[in-house]
Amino acid sequence: MSNSKRVGLWALLLLVAYVVIPWVLGDSYVMSLLVAALIIGGIALAWALLSNLGGMLSFGHSAFFGVGAYVSALLTMKAGVGVMPAMLIGGVGAVVASVAMLPVLRLRGVYFALAILAYATIFRVIATQWESMTGGSAGLSSVPHLPVVWGVDLSTRDGSYLVILTLLVVFAVVYRLIWASHYGMALRAIHGSEDATRVVGVNSVLLKAMMLFVSAFMTGVIGAFNAHYINFLEPDYAFSGTWVILPVVAAIFGGYRTISGPIVGALVVYLVDQLIFKDFIPVGHQLLLGALLVVMIIGSPSGLVPLVGRRFQARALP
Repeated sequence: MSNSKRVGLWALLLLVAYVVIPWVLGDSYVMSLLVAALIIGGIALAWALLSNLGGMLSFGHSAFFGVGAYVSALLTMKAGVGVMPAMLIGGVGAVVASVAMLPVLRLRGVYFALAILAYATIFRVIATQWESMTGGSAGLSSVPHLPVVWGVDLSTRDGSYLVILTLLVVFAVVYRLIWASHYGMALRAIHGSEDATRVVGVNSVLLKAMMLFVSAFMTGVIGAFNAHYINFLEPDYAFSGTWVILPVVAAIFGGYRTISGPIVGALVVYLVDQLIFKDFIPVGHQLLLGALLVVMIIGSPSGLVPLVGRRFQARALP
């Protein structure tokens, strides 16, 4: 596909996402499912960035999600900071939290994954025990709603959809810019052979730390958005393993080595699970979700988006 056709296709998709979908769905139940799917997609995108460019498998993104949510909620409730700037500061808070994880960057594979998982548990315990600040296990209620901006109430389902959609578009553009830069080239080389890149003078630890910070910021902002979207926060929810498992499943299903794959995967996995599988098996419908993931891995290990891309290319050939 030529560049002009690719740009035209993305422009059409954005037009549908920003105009047609809110107009068709409005403030409906399906719109709330769509918002939830995009929240998972945002975490999946951040996870895939760290995994694809940084070469690091993380089971600890719930730490960034929870820290971002608590920082933003506390700033708005106790310091009177506006919701939008507080969400960005929530992302910064997640970056600060990720600094504590720098010592484990020299670990590889499953050792890094387990180490970062331990950090998620530590932050959940801190949030539970620091009752004077976080409310402890009872959590925080009445977290401020998303504001009204230019006459648009962002606290409604369709308003919240526009906010989370915009966050994902910005994050995807940032991901693309990093991927196309010299840093992205070096990171891809590190992913292929970290020892070889060290020989030619690439500071692999520094570059991996940068990817950890970017991934943490993205996840923290998504966590902050979710706190203001549901208006409630408690440690077991904010630092739940759900914020790791579902995004990882979505990223692998959609194709974690592509930029659009994690978002597409989240939309397909979550909406199919909630709208179809849940009707067949109200309790334990996740079994069908697991079976769907296994079928995808066997049929197309690279994921759904690369599979669809190959089918279009095959049709285009004479």
